[in-house]
Amino acid sequence: MTTTLDRAAPRDFAAEPPARLSLTPKTTLAGQLDGAWWPYSRNLEAELPPLAAALDEVWGRITRVTVNPTRWPVIPRKVPVAGHAVHVGWFTEQHPDKLILLSYTAGRWDLLVIPPETEPAAAARLMAAAAIPGSVLTAGVLMADEAAIERGIRDALRREASWESEGGACMSPFGSLTGRRALPLPGNTWR
Repeated sequence: MTTTLDRAAPRDFAAEPPARLSLTPKTTLAGQLDGAWWPYSRNLEAELPPLAAALDEVWGRITRVTVNPTRWPVIPRKVPVAGHAVHVGWFTEQHPDKLILLSYTAGRWDLLVIPPETEPAAAARLMAAAAIPGSVLTAGVLMADEAAIERGIRDALRREASWESEGGACMSPFGSLTGRRALPLPGNTWR
């Protein structure tokens, strides 16, 4: 269930952390995404002001934002941002990992939304991939690819742990791991 709120309370923008963004460089190559955003939480009321404030400087005043309600527990109708209000809408047809930003004067931008609980290495990969100019990869494809990478990493770590526990490490005759210092010196023999 999605809840919508209509609040226009003033906010302390200095207390908010900066938006974690990766934007596609300006180029003639049009891609599926215009970059990526990695919010700190799933609270749109807290996360949208620093995002819109950062983008206002780059793209012009953001006036509307649309999200898919499956990723956001509460969706405010309006969010105050640096002297103006950003209207928030939601569409279940929109991909859950995509945010659409609109400006009356400058157009539309689509950002990949990286879940806040994402590990930093995975978020870095996603932010870099979403900011490639002219990329045909959609938010769904990028998230599916990252899930496959994460499965591969977990499987590799599991195989390595299994190899280590099944005798993959070199053991000395005395039952401990051997290193160069544990090997017999020349002239000494094992008895």
